[in-house]
Amino acid sequence: MGPWYAAAALDGSIHQSAALDGLSCEGCGAALNVASGERTAKCPYCASPNVVARPRSAGEDPTFVVGFVIPEDDARKRARAWIRSTWFVKTAFAKADVSDVRGVYLPAYLYSGSATVQYSAQIGENYTVTETYTTTDANGKTVTRTRTKVKTEWRSLSGQWAAYLDDVLVTASRGLDNAELEAIEPYDLRALRRFTPKILSGWLAEDPSRAVSECAELARQEAVEQVGSRLAAHMPGDTHRDLRHETTFQHEHGALMLLPVWVLAVKYDPQEPPVRMVLNGQTGAITGTPPRSWIKIAGAVVVLILAIALTVWMGARA
Repeated sequence: MGPWYAAAALDGSIHQSAALDGLSCEGCGAALNVASGERTAKCPYCASPNVVARPRSAGEDPTFVVGFVIPEDDARKRARAWIRSTWFVKTAFAKADVSDVRGVYLPAYLYSGSATVQYSAQIGENYTVTETYTTTDANGKTVTRTRTKVKTEWRSLSGQWAAYLDDVLVTASRGLDNAELEAIEPYDLRALRRFTPKILSGWLAEDPSRAVSECAELARQEAVEQVGSRLAAHMPGDTHRDLRHETTFQHEHGALMLLPVWVLAVKYDPQEPPVRMVLNGQTGAITGTPPRSWIKIAGAVVVLILAIALTVWMGARA
């Protein structure tokens, strides 16, 4: 595994000056930090009330941070608009309260590295041929006609390809998984700033709750997907198939950073788990999995079938 690092903190006494208290969620495992004297009644990720005090982490300090741009009122408006835009959701969810939105600085690793790729594929070159065929015309006579047809000639291709990978972000939080982070990306990393404790004033923040080795593996998986997309675009010819590649990474680095997210855990039914909505605190991009109403879906299907049947019936009478 390549060297993962965080650049030296600008302020050597960062833990003391940050004056943060530690809270741990017993529901999802998030390791939250709040300003001294402040407390949170429930976890912003899963709405669990089982949040207990924990020792302040003595791990590495973040190197970079992206600040919040989307204000709280705008985050609420976007959450309500997202709920209104979803179809066939349960009525209780559609009417759910979205006032309890929490801003959190999410720990993530910014990964970079170089990749050497061995690949093989079938490359297709299109060409046009003219075919002669027989058919029956409107008068019932057999006639001979011609048409053009596109065919593909396939050939094997293999080789080595090299690329530099950067701006790969992976979560370092157990409270918010990597798929959710990917769903609200990208972040504009031109807005990166060096971390200072003052940035966290008034905000929840989380220490990494995933092991560095786990984050490194997540980064490599995402990097392999990026390699596959870039390699597919690199292929010559008109089309390709059976693209296979094996990637070796070198010069890997990971810098710990904090990303702004607005989190809303919507508790719409006491018998159901909360629905989590996550907003990018810089761009406003939003993700979530709304609870679908199968009764509404079934009703829509029935209406569609009746509409089709009515159209066919009216067509038959015309």
